[in-house]
Amino acid sequence: MDVTSLSESGYDRLSELKAFDECKAGVKGLVDAGVSQVPRIFIHPLDQDHLTTCNSKFNFPIIDLQGMNAGPARREEIVNMVREASERWGFFNVVNHGIPETVVEEMKDGIRRFYEQDTQVKKQYYSRELERKVAYNSNFDLYKAPAANCRDTIYFLLAPHPPHPQELPEAFRDIVMVYKDEVMKLGFKLLELISEALGLKPDHLKDMDCAEGLAMLCHYYPPCPQPELTMGTTKHADNDFLTVLLQDHIGGLQVLHQDQWVDVPPMPGALVINIGDLLQLITNDRFRSAEHRVLASHKGPRVSVACFFSTSFLPTRKLYGPIKELVSEDNPPKYRETTVRDFAAHFNAKGLDGTSALEHFKL
Repeated sequence: MDVTSLSESGYDRLSELKAFDECKAGVKGLVDAGVSQVPRIFIHPLDQDHLTTCNSKFNFPIIDLQGMNAGPARREEIVNMVREASERWGFFNVVNHGIPETVVEEMKDGIRRFYEQDTQVKKQYYSRELERKVAYNSNFDLYKAPAANCRDTIYFLLAPHPPHPQELPEAFRDIVMVYKDEVMKLGFKLLELISEALGLKPDHLKDMDCAEGLAMLCHYYPPCPQPELTMGTTKHADNDFLTVLLQDHIGGLQVLHQDQWVDVPPMPGALVINIGDLLQLITNDRFRSAEHRVLASHKGPRVSVACFFSTSFLPTRKLYGPIKELVSEDNPPKYRETTVRDFAAHFNAKGLDGTSALEHFKL
């Protein structure tokens, strides 16, 4: 691939972006070609964010869901942990979540099978049409972001209108649908706990259709030759209601907590849960959508599966604003109403530029 490196002159960023995009081989294609220097389109400015030192004094929240329906005392204990983590962190690990280990491991293996097959097979799924039900690309915001990230992605729009199984890549066709069903069940459980943590009835968020839509993004982070110059994923918050993340053993995910980057350590059997921007909006800042990032690394490949509960690609005009039970004269609404589609459109238009999509919707 003809992509200019640091040592070359005559830098034409747009041409290099197009060359990378049109090759349809992604970041993995660069690594497979033996690139030893990070192409300039991937180099991030050495700003304060990139240099922030991680702080290890914090204990990342871990919530054990075992016995959540065993009785009111245990249920209340779990709800209290969810409330504290959602208010203080916006992120937490869950264990004993109900998804079988065999399903989790096969999902990770399936991602590796897809990315490590012949490029020509993958190319048939390559697209930048965000409303396709199945699409593979590298950096959804490639032409908007200040710098590209060292990450390839295949995503699926799985609910409420899933693609036909034949539309899914053969490499992990079956496990995608099995994993989707498991994540949907877990999502309903989590939304019940979050509703109760807000002092609402268990079905409140489900009845608001917060779990109606599900998008699955399967990320592949190849080993990076110069990780200090780039990022796996730049700082951002998620534009959904709730995210369920499966990460492998490599690590690199960090969450911004009290102005410090804190590692989200890989934990066998655990899934990472985080509050999305839309949940922060409808809870009127009661629960927070934390910014997070993924560091590039010499180690890899790293794989992860991010499942987003959102209806961003449905043409519904349903409006979402701060829940009326959570606002008062002393705590008035902080955000204007918006559709999920309009919120997602704003997020996608700005890309992962390090700014919050919520600012645009503040009153």
